[in-house]
Amino acid sequence: MPVYEYFCRTCGATFELLRPMARSGEPAACPRGHAGATRTLSVFAAAPRGSDAPSGRDADGAGGCACGGSCACGGT
Repeated sequence: MPVYEYFCRTCGATFELLRPMARSGEPAACPRGHAGATRTLSVFAAAPRGSDAPSGRDADGAGGCACGGSCACGGT
């Protein structure tokens, strides 16, 4: 199940809930007991892939991941 972020309009609290995708848009109760918190967009940081960004590859072109290429990271 994914984790969703919610915002309580009554007290201004932000919190996360583990919910099924089918219930992601339903209002939630905030931890302080207020009803009607709404889902917000999650904000995260991502580094662009470019000449300045680390490639995750060794000098010989091998992947930098310790999994040996068996995970979904693609060896980076």
